[in-house]
Amino acid sequence: MGILKDKLSSYDAPQKAMQAGIYPYFREIESEQDTEVLINGKKVLMFGSNSYLGLTNHPKVKEAAKAAIDKYGTGCAGSRFLNGTLDIHTKLENKLARLVNKDAALCYSTGFQVNLGVVSILTGRHDYLLLDELDHASIIEGSRLSFSKVLKFAHNDMDALESKLKVCHKDRIKLIVVDGIFSMEGDIINLPELVRLAEKYKASVMVDDAHSLGVLGKNGSGTASHFGLTDKVDLIMGTFSKSFASLGGFIASDKEVINFIKHNSRSLIFSASMTPASAATVLASIEIMENEPERIKHLWDITALALKGFKSAGFDTGKSETPIIPLFIRDDIKSLQLTQILLADGVFVNPVVSPAVPKEDCLIRYSLMATHTKEQVETSIEKITKAAKSLGILG
Repeated sequence: MGILKDKLSSYDAPQKAMQAGIYPYFREIESEQDTEVLINGKKVLMFGSNSYLGLTNHPKVKEAAKAAIDKYGTGCAGSRFLNGTLDIHTKLENKLARLVNKDAALCYSTGFQVNLGVVSILTGRHDYLLLDELDHASIIEGSRLSFSKVLKFAHNDMDALESKLKVCHKDRIKLIVVDGIFSMEGDIINLPELVRLAEKYKASVMVDDAHSLGVLGKNGSGTASHFGLTDKVDLIMGTFSKSFASLGGFIASDKEVINFIKHNSRSLIFSASMTPASAATVLASIEIMENEPERIKHLWDITALALKGFKSAGFDTGKSETPIIPLFIRDDIKSLQLTQILLADGVFVNPVVSPAVPKEDCLIRYSLMATHTKEQVETSIEKITKAAKSLGILG
C-alpha cells in the first residue's frame, strides 16, 4: 500500500489510550441488550443503550423476528428498487405513516442511510439547507452530498436561525433540518418557534426523530406530535435501532415527496433491503408501544428521578429534559478515566470526547430504558457520584 499505509500507520491515538488503560470503545457484550449485560462474565448495569423502551429482548419482539425468518428467510438478496420489496415492508411503511400522521413512508436499511439519501436530494444547486450545528452526523454527511448552499446556525438558537433565513433568496427552496431530541445533549428542538420562522420565510421543515420516537408525543409518535405541529412539519425521519429494537430507518411525508425520494435516493436504490426479521421486529415494537403506554410513563418517571439525583450531586446536566442525560466533565482524560472506573464498578456509560465535541464540552452520556428500575437508577447515581469525586470532578 506504500504511501497510504505509511500515512495510516501514523494514526496511533487508540493505541496510546489502550496503553494508558483508558480506551473505552468496542467493549464486548456477551448477552442480550438489557438493563444488565455481561462483560467479561461480569454483570454490569447498562446506562449506555439507545433502547429507550427496553424492547430488544421482549418475547413478542423476538418471536416476530423468528416467524419472519421462517416465512421469508434471512435476507432479501437485493434492493427495494428491484427484487427486495416484501409485503411486510409495505405493511410496515403503512403502519409508520399512520404512526406519525403522514400520507406515506419509505423504509431504508439504516437510519444513517435515510438522512444521507434524503437530505442530499431534496434541494438543488441554488437552494438552501439550514442545519442546527449539533445535528446528527448523518444529516451533515447528507448535506455534503447536496449541491445546495449549507447554512449552520447555533444550537437551538432561533435568533441565529432567523439571521440565516434572512440571507436566503426568497424564491429559492429553504429546507430546515434538525434533530427532535439531540442525541448527546438530550434537549428538545424549539419546534414551535422554528415552525413560526419557517412559515414567515416560506421554508420547509424536516425533523430527525431518531431519539424521539417512543419517547415524545402521543403514544411515542415523536417531536411534531409532542408540540401538536405535525401538519407544520414536512418530513419526519426515524430510526429502528432505538425504541423499536431493530435496524433500519424511514422517512415520512406527503405521497408526492415520498414518490420522488423513492425513485431518486441513491442510498435506497443501491443498498440491500432491510431484512424480514428487522421489519417484523419494528411492527411488533410499535404494537407494544401503542398498547403499553405505561412503558413511556415509567421512562419519564425515572428520567425525572435521574435528573434530580445528578443535579443534587452537583453534576452539570446542561439543558437535558429527556432520557438522554449528559454529565459534563469538560476534561477528555477524566471522562475516559471515569468511564473505566465505572465499568470496573459495574456501570456501563459512554464517554463523548474531542474531536466529537470540543474539549470544553466533553461528557459522559447516560441514557435510560423503560425497563430500568428506580433501584438501578439510584445505584448508578451513587456509583457515578463516588467515582466522580475520586477523580476530583465533583467536590
